[in-house]
Amino acid sequence: MSTLNQPATRFTSTTPSCREVSTEATRKQKEFKMRLSRAEYKDIVRATEQLRPTRQCMKILKDRFPNHSQSTLLSIFSLEYQKRTKRTISRHHAADVVESHYQRYLNEAKARPTAPVLLEMANEVDLSPALMARLILDRFLQDMSGEMHSKAVLNSMLKEPSLIPDQVLANNIYQCTINDCCYGPLVDCIKHAIGQEHEVLLRDKLKERNLSFLDENKLRTMGYDKTPDIILEVPIAVEGHIVHWIESKASFGDDHSHHTYLNEQFWSYWNRFGPGLVIYWYGFIGELDCQRDRGILLKDCFPTDIVTLCHTTHQQSPEKEDND
Repeated sequence: MSTLNQPATRFTSTTPSCREVSTEATRKQKEFKMRLSRAEYKDIVRATEQLRPTRQCMKILKDRFPNHSQSTLLSIFSLEYQKRTKRTISRHHAADVVESHYQRYLNEAKARPTAPVLLEMANEVDLSPALMARLILDRFLQDMSGEMHSKAVLNSMLKEPSLIPDQVLANNIYQCTINDCCYGPLVDCIKHAIGQEHEVLLRDKLKERNLSFLDENKLRTMGYDKTPDIILEVPIAVEGHIVHWIESKASFGDDHSHHTYLNEQFWSYWNRFGPGLVIYWYGFIGELDCQRDRGILLKDCFPTDIVTLCHTTHQQSPEKEDND
């Protein structure tokens, strides 16, 4: 494991270009199974139960499930690890536990100044390395200043460890950040970039098919506050179902996330704009695609069997008529 001599590097995303994303998405459809049965999904979940959020865990999952893409496995693992963390995080925030972690870090870092002490501690107590880094840095700043500090200061140091006045701690924070595949500023940056890339990919696919649409940014300038990623100016039919809007999700659709999206987003879109399509680019549990007759269709890629409806002489607003 490498150590850091100069932790001044700002984290940047190395996500692929949109063309590369498009090529990768097409390749995944050919090589990997994206639509999982509930039994297949549970089998993967069971395999994640004893894993820690390190980069090595993905090799373990990929070796065990070679028919599924690494992106799908990572998405499933991240969702499951976040659930696990929500169940246990409160005990790590207890004042006596934080103090115990902090004193142990000080002792071990003094004895082994070049070792990834925080990373080892996080793995030992089954806590995300990035969350362990946040706890210890927070406690360090309190110790240094004798008072509470702003969240902005804490976040800036987590993003750029060179700002931390203690070099050994800066090295440890950096190691935790780059070795955590579920939490932390680097993961947040990558997730945001991947989400943006897939939205661009979706727009490019629509343009290739000469389909007129309004994207989220355009809709917001028109006064819509809660909108899907795409509203089609002329509806299409996909597998016999009418589609007025499309939502892009660069993640795996499991029970919890999908039902949350249904309640907080998809049904709201349906009420306002009519039936639509959700694309889970990294796959989903097949049994969740049960709302087609009610107006919500799930896919794991951009549909190829699109039927374009005839233009009407009256151009409607993106929102449904009030009397619908």
